[in-house]
Amino acid sequence: MIDAHLLRDLTPQVLGVLVRRGADFAAAEDAVQDALVEAVRRWDGEAPEDPKAWLVTVAWRRFLDARRAASARALREVAVRREPPGGPTEQADDTLLLLSRCCHPALSPASAVALTLRAVGGLTTAQIARAFLVPESTMAQRISRAKRTVAGERFERPGGVGAVLRVLYLMFDQGFIATPEPGDADLAAEAIRLTRQLLASVPGDPEAAGLLALMLLHHARRAARLDAAGDLVPLTHQDRSRWDTAMIAEGVDLLQAALALDRLGEYQVQAAIAALHDDAESAAATDWPQILEWYDELAGLAPDNPVVALNRAVAVGHVDGPLAGLRLVESLDPALPRREAVAAFLHERAGNREEAARRYAAAASAASSAAERAHLLKQAARLNGA
Repeated sequence: MIDAHLLRDLTPQVLGVLVRRGADFAAAEDAVQDALVEAVRRWDGEAPEDPKAWLVTVAWRRFLDARRAASARALREVAVRREPPGGPTEQADDTLLLLSRCCHPALSPASAVALTLRAVGGLTTAQIARAFLVPESTMAQRISRAKRTVAGERFERPGGVGAVLRVLYLMFDQGFIATPEPGDADLAAEAIRLTRQLLASVPGDPEAAGLLALMLLHHARRAARLDAAGDLVPLTHQDRSRWDTAMIAEGVDLLQAALALDRLGEYQVQAAIAALHDDAESAAATDWPQILEWYDELAGLAPDNPVVALNRAVAVGHVDGPLAGLRLVESLDPALPRREAVAAFLHERAGNREEAARRYAAAASAASSAAERAHLLKQAARLNGA
């Protein structure tokens, strides 16, 4: 039986080769799909010695055939620029090139994530639509618009890694708070897989390593995030024996290697904070003073980020007392997501049960998921004596 995992891993690599050779994104994707169909038909359960080279050769020929049918002149231009399709597969890793195209700054974050999942992740439009909780037709239109947006862009070389990291982080964050149904796409796991590919393309980039470490350190706790009834379990109450210690160890190793390069960035700092949470034997043993020091570093790197300011207020509340944390929270935009939930938590720590209950209820009305909403309403009911 043909190795589906091998084909999935090779698909973005082959697509990247065609894009780098000058193929239009949509045409390259069609050609790669044709090559995959041909592979399923001809490999007969056993891949050739160099399956990537085989796929590149077939896909490139399919692309040239399509171009020849459309315009002989365009084919001649491609032939002058590029070597014959039967030559050796390029050794350069094209993952970053392809990710750069999918994460083009002209695209909205949601469109960039969708296009990345389709082109690099190999997910179907239906899978992506379910992950975004939108109809398949809506997602198909979004992906088509994204392809048209980048269709005229030339990608001779990869763009900046930063834009790619932001899209992958957004993908992970969206997936982490979700609970995928069997057979649906797990965006968090997919973000980790793609970040691994990216890191292989830029092995000396400390922020790429920092982001992968951050993802792993959070993902290691995912099994304990919900209880048997599907209710949200906050970090302080999670069963830490359910955390994935191997994943935590990998994340810490990646983080230490990144920090040793002495080029500190936001993802490395966030990973350091996550590592301190993961390292604590219990919530009471959490090293909040050190976490606050890292938040001070993060505030210096991202001085205008309100989410950083909100999370730092929590750390201040643990180190200097809840009232000190509340003063910081009250200075932030009332519309900031999770602001009311953090205020409720700090009011409860300060002994203001009635105000905390009110804030928990207000936070529930703005919750981003059903699990979070149910958890916040339970907190409000608990303080109201229900």
